[in-house]
Amino acid sequence: MIFKRNFDWLLFLVIILILSLGTITIFSVNPLVFQTHLIYVFIAIFVFFLFSSLDFLIFEKLATLFYFLSLFLLLIPPFFGIFSRGAVRWIQIGGVTFQPSEFAKPFLVIFSARFWLKKGFSFKRLIVYFSLIFVPFILIVLQPDLGSSLVILGLALGMILLTNINLKEILGSSFLFILLAPFGFMILKDYQKERIKHFLNPFADPLGAGYNIIQSIITVGSGGLFGKGFGAGTQSHLAFLPERHTDFIFASFAEEFGFLGSLLVVLLYFFLLQKILKIAKTSRDDFGSYLSYGILFIISFQTFVNIGMNIGILPITGVTLPLFSYGGSSLISTMICLGLIEGVSQLGYKSSSFEIN
Repeated sequence: MIFKRNFDWLLFLVIILILSLGTITIFSVNPLVFQTHLIYVFIAIFVFFLFSSLDFLIFEKLATLFYFLSLFLLLIPPFFGIFSRGAVRWIQIGGVTFQPSEFAKPFLVIFSARFWLKKGFSFKRLIVYFSLIFVPFILIVLQPDLGSSLVILGLALGMILLTNINLKEILGSSFLFILLAPFGFMILKDYQKERIKHFLNPFADPLGAGYNIIQSIITVGSGGLFGKGFGAGTQSHLAFLPERHTDFIFASFAEEFGFLGSLLVVLLYFFLLQKILKIAKTSRDDFGSYLSYGILFIISFQTFVNIGMNIGILPITGVTLPLFSYGGSSLISTMICLGLIEGVSQLGYKSSSFEIN
């Protein structure tokens, strides 16, 4: 049965609320893609119920297979992908386009959860883990897709913190990353380097590298306290704001629904992440706990980075806002992750000291 007795309806309600607000915004700022988005929404909801009804412990046994499946998906675009907007990130099958790097995210979460589950931290295991994660990471960087590659990096760093790593080992690992940072900057594309350089001073190139972030800040600010109203956003509707229904959809929403509407969205994400954290901390199964933490790292990283770049406090990286931005691959990938969370939640909690769902 899909609707189990202990189905977490509160978690599902928060997901639907966020998804609905994103859908309303897409209808307002780009109605041409609204019908396609609705199809994605129905598929994503079906996928959510599918994965929530499965026994998530099956995925622990298949973790290695999922790792190689992620590599297989990421190797397809260089050979059969579609070149669009200066990148080869998408695959088209029978008129349907999807982005393999999005589906690699839940696969790598499953693999990472299984990798760190049985044994504690050691530098040897750290090197092995990052050697394995580096392969999908570099495949995504070369597409190029800076946003998704950073999400994978955020996942990897987060999972390490779940181990018994001590302060000395954290400092040693941090020193290693500092040494590798210049290499990471070197492999970026020129336009990605320009985005980082102009982040602190976008007005140095207001019509070039700084244009997107300037327009996003203007769009958010123009919404004021209550917003301009549904369908009345000028920055988004007059196409001053780029990617108004994908990367910068939060700015589009802020313009039409103002600070109070934006605060509501932020609170919904906060509640969603709090629910995932509660499930991760109290799961009866260790794999379920690690899996939930991994999903928490991915969704929280994407949420923080997307909203941060929309309000101008972080560089533009092309990270979508989970459940909110237009994009079938991103939406379905997120709902796979949340379906897994729902499955872990149905197992029950270790302690009764937490509030009832």
